[in-house]
Amino acid sequence: MALAHTILTLLSYSPASGYDISKRFEEDISCYWKASQQQIYRELGKMAKQGWVTHQSIPQAGKPDKKIYELTPVGETELLRWFAEPSEPTPIREDLLVKVLAGPYLPRDLLHQELKHRRHLHERQLSDYHAMEQCFLGASEPTSAEQFRYLTLRRGIRYEESWIDWCDEVMAVLAQMEN
Repeated sequence: MALAHTILTLLSYSPASGYDISKRFEEDISCYWKASQQQIYRELGKMAKQGWVTHQSIPQAGKPDKKIYELTPVGETELLRWFAEPSEPTPIREDLLVKVLAGPYLPRDLLHQELKHRRHLHERQLSDYHAMEQCFLGASEPTSAEQFRYLTLRRGIRYEESWIDWCDEVMAVLAQMEN
C-alpha cells in the first residue's frame, strides 16, 4: 500500500488540509500506518500533479494560505483501482526477532532487558488503543465509517496483545534456561 492510497482514503471521508490529514494519521490510523507531516505534504504535491487531488487556498491572517485538499474523479478512480487489487501481507523486518535468533550466542541478560523494554512499549501502545476503544464503545449509534475505523483499531489492539504475549513467552523460555 502506498501512502497516496491512505491519503486518498482519508480524503474520501471529507476534504481536509495537510495538517488535518496528519492529525487523522495520529488519531485514527496510527495502529497500522505512520507518516510524518512532511511525508504527507510531499505526497499531496505528487498527488496534485497526477490529478488525484485538487486544493482550494483559504487566506489566513499572518500565515500562509491554508490548502484544503479534495479528491478528484481521477483520484476516486485510482482509489477504486487500488482497492480492487488483492492485498499481500507486509514483509516483516523486525530487529527483535533477529536478536532472539542471536540469543544462543550473546548475553541473555541483554536479550531479557530488550524483551522487557519492548513489552513495556507494547503495553503503553495497547493502553492508548484501549483508551481510543472506549470512545468507540461509548458511541450510541456508530456510523458505518466509525464501525470500519473501529475494526482497524481492533486489529491494532490484537497486534499489541500478540507482541506482549510473545515477549512473555520468550522471557519464560529464558527463565527456564537459567534454571
